Amino acid sequence: MTTTDASPETAAATGAPTAFLDLRHVVKEFPVTAGSVLQRRVGSVKAVSDVSFSVRKGETFGLVGESGCGKTTLGRLIVALEHLDGGQIWFDGEEFSKLKGRALRHRRRDLQLMFQDPYASLDPRMRVGTIIREPLTVQRIGNRREQDARVRDLLQEVGLSAKSVHLYPHEFSGGQRQRIGFARVLTLNPKLIVADEPVSALDVSIRSQILNLMNALQERHDLTYVVISHDLSVVKYIANRIGVMYLGKLVEVGPSQILYEKAAHPYTSGLIEAIPIPDPKVELNKAERAIKGELPSAVNPPSGCRFRTRCPRAQALCAEVEPPMRAFGPDHLAACHFPLQPAA
Repeated sequence: MTTTDASPETAAATGAPTAFLDLRHVVKEFPVTAGSVLQRRVGSVKAVSDVSFSVRKGETFGLVGESGCGKTTLGRLIVALEHLDGGQIWFDGEEFSKLKGRALRHRRRDLQLMFQDPYASLDPRMRVGTIIREPLTVQRIGNRREQDARVRDLLQEVGLSAKSVHLYPHEFSGGQRQRIGFARVLTLNPKLIVADEPVSALDVSIRSQILNLMNALQERHDLTYVVISHDLSVVKYIANRIGVMYLGKLVEVGPSQILYEKAAHPYTSGLIEAIPIPDPKVELNKAERAIKGELPSAVNPPSGCRFRTRCPRAQALCAEVEPPMRAFGPDHLAACHFPLQPAA
């Protein structure tokens, strides 16, 4: 895969965009209101707080973390389904987060979001052919004959029969519906696909088929992926690099193999320990090292390091000072005062 762009830390530090996708100090908060008639803002949910990372062209970047950590919100920000409260998002040399109106609609051809639920994301009243053709109609690309030919080609490419155009979503299995979702996001020949939990709703036996399909489509179409998941085993299989989020913060980022072998942040280590292994004795020992406690409220996150309330290595400094991102090796960054590995 292509990895000729600058490193993530270099891309975030320089003024000019050097990476294919570049997020710089991204912030997103959702207001919390009170009052049944005259509503007033009483707080905000800190969904994404000062997140920066870069994705190289042609790679797969995995974004992992517990439910509520902000990874789905970040995915929606990347494709402009949510508006930034702060920071910048650069895509292919252009500040994508500033685009509006016709310019944004035209540029959106290059970025597509694959939703988590393969059934809820497909209109049950529309036939599959209409669902896949819809992006071409909205963007006014081709005539009806050309659009029909494109739909048939896409169905064949994702492993579905051409007869599928006449069927409704409920007539397909979960894996087949996910293939339909892939066909739809490929309709406009995008450069970047954000896949939100692409296999979490599928049986284990089907997951490998979908992941292999994603790899094949990436090679065929020179795609770049941002894969969002809570399952590190899935991300390890498909991602070149991984970013770990906790309560709206990016706490560690690095090559997938390095993170699994030499995780620097205690939270990353805890997520790796949570991956199930078919051995009762191993699982019993892992339970003692698992992450303890409940996820704090995103309305009022802990001071300093947000993970300190659940971290076995936390000390007084963790409550007073937010840890900065530090290098632990090539492309490997983590934000921890008392890391599991020595800093580079």
